[in-house]
Amino acid sequence: MRLRSLFFGTLLSMLAILVLSFLVFQAIANRLQRLTIDPTFERFDELQLESLRAAYESGGARALSAYQDRLNHIFKGSHYLLDANGIDLVTGEDRSNLLPPAPATKSRLRPRGYWLLTHRSQDGKYWFAAVGLSNRPRIWTFLPYYFLVIGATAALVWLATVGVVIPIRRIANSIAAFGQGNLSVRVKTNRPDEIGQLGRSFNQMAERLERLIVSERRLLGDISHELRSPLARLKFAVKLARTSQDSQAAINRIEKDIDRIASLVSDIVEITFVEGDPALRGAETLQITEIVDEVVRDCAMEAEARGCRIQFVGCVEGQVMGSRELLRRAIENVLRNAVRYSPEGSTILVYLSEKEESAVIVVRDHGPGVPDEMLGRIFDPFFRVEEARNTNGGGSGLGLSIAMRAVQAHHGSIAAENASPGLRVSLAIPLINVPVLK
Repeated sequence: MRLRSLFFGTLLSMLAILVLSFLVFQAIANRLQRLTIDPTFERFDELQLESLRAAYESGGARALSAYQDRLNHIFKGSHYLLDANGIDLVTGEDRSNLLPPAPATKSRLRPRGYWLLTHRSQDGKYWFAAVGLSNRPRIWTFLPYYFLVIGATAALVWLATVGVVIPIRRIANSIAAFGQGNLSVRVKTNRPDEIGQLGRSFNQMAERLERLIVSERRLLGDISHELRSPLARLKFAVKLARTSQDSQAAINRIEKDIDRIASLVSDIVEITFVEGDPALRGAETLQITEIVDEVVRDCAMEAEARGCRIQFVGCVEGQVMGSRELLRRAIENVLRNAVRYSPEGSTILVYLSEKEESAVIVVRDHGPGVPDEMLGRIFDPFFRVEEARNTNGGGSGLGLSIAMRAVQAHHGSIAAENASPGLRVSLAIPLINVPVLK
């Protein structure tokens, strides 16, 4: 049977535990009765048998009757001393129906609301028999305790419901709402236990998924916007190439737009690669100084072609854990962005230092900078400040966005500020402590 409710499952579990506990305690009580209490009463029965026998053998039937009356008065029943055949030694009546069938020598029974016990002497000459109303407590004697157990079970079920079932239902409802498109839903919990950990894990997952979904939606919209212009120009250039006498100009226009679309697609593939590798599969221990030096040397020729140069200062002995290719792309995109907007004859400064257990890479150019109110947006996909930055270099506007995602994948941070003149971009990558082998 499948239970569709954790509440009823908890209730049934509590009841099952209650029933099992009752059965176990009943078994313990029966064993205790059999091994401890019954032997004690049997010795007491034997003592009464010997006392009745002594009274009979010393004083006859009259002494035996007097002793039996004392027992009847004290224990509220009928007590008899019988011979080996079950004959009452006081009245002569046949009471063999009280004796157990052979070969039993003793019995302790409760037939039809009475108690009946018998015990034979060791020499087999006498039987002791006692009959009386059963003094077993009636069921309502234990009703308060039954209600106490039921109340305790109800309290435990209520506590389980409040402490376990309801929080899990809230988490399930939040997950269902998130699955239906409410990306802002979160689980409110301060619990330190596994349920609280489940809620916090969901919140972390929802936060990342919301960020990814919103980012991808915005990226898709930006891609559509960016592709619309070159595709429209391509369509116009194709028509021009068919009708114009100067077809070469139209072909050049087509080639330029195709190059722009190819560059855009390449950048989109790159940003998808960065976003699709959050766990840094294939991460390794890297010397950040080597990576920065490699990127500076790769970009030096491009800087020289634009009439500027790159100056690299600093060194970090520590190492970082991550993807060499992602880190190289992040630093290269920032540096190429600085080269693209640096004026002729200027110097691009690259500083490398260690700060607060992180490797900090600072790239500063002497270009026009960015308006202060737009600094927070320069890492958005396709964002360009055409008024402030020279547009001669083109670009898709994805370079700094790729850099930001790559740095975040390494649990680092990236920030930009105006240097008056120019722009200063800082990348911080956490360092790791690598034990030295001796």
